Amino acid sequence: MLDSKTISMIIDGIGETLWMTCMSTFLGYVIGLPMGVVLTVTGADGIKQNPFIYKILDVITNILRSVPFLILMITIRPLTKFIVGKSYGATATIVPLTVAAAPYIARMVESSLKEVDRGVIEAAQSMGASVWEIIRKVLIPEGRTSLVVNATIAMTTILGYSAMSGACGGGGLGDIALRYGYQRWQPRILLVTVILLVILAQLIQMIGMWISRRIDRRRV
Repeated sequence: MLDSKTISMIIDGIGETLWMTCMSTFLGYVIGLPMGVVLTVTGADGIKQNPFIYKILDVITNILRSVPFLILMITIRPLTKFIVGKSYGATATIVPLTVAAAPYIARMVESSLKEVDRGVIEAAQSMGASVWEIIRKVLIPEGRTSLVVNATIAMTTILGYSAMSGACGGGGLGDIALRYGYQRWQPRILLVTVILLVILAQLIQMIGMWISRRIDRRRV
């Protein structure tokens, strides 16, 4: 059986994992949502096409998405230390998690907004709606169900990244699984951390799907 000290460590690990995941998802959307909107608006079928802006964001997004998370985490350690004051621990890991999540979220947002019925957008344009009004009153409200579904996928992906960060002193359940479960070969701790990560992923998925069903206008 796990002793009280180990249980306390695992509880702290759960808290650190949730802190990293939730904060990184929030900051990722602060950056990724506007990027996704701009990609949608300036794209080939966008309401205000601008190939130059689209290409710049497209290249930035593709480059950041192509870098494996652990390599990205190591590469931007100086930036992490500059922002947070240190390059290890749960809070410090939020920086590379956000950098990794933002372009991924931008693509998810772009995908969601492109699903909006073109006829609805054209109707808004015919009534003289501005680009900002179409974004705020048409694209985001009409695409909200898909946005929530994709946000759920993004959050579970970030949860997986947070677990990988344990390989570089990122804290959380991933760090516990690596240091105690693998390096010290304590299979019970490794098993418990894996089960907890699976449970957290399932909870995020269930909550996200429940919210998407609640706001889905097609089910009204």
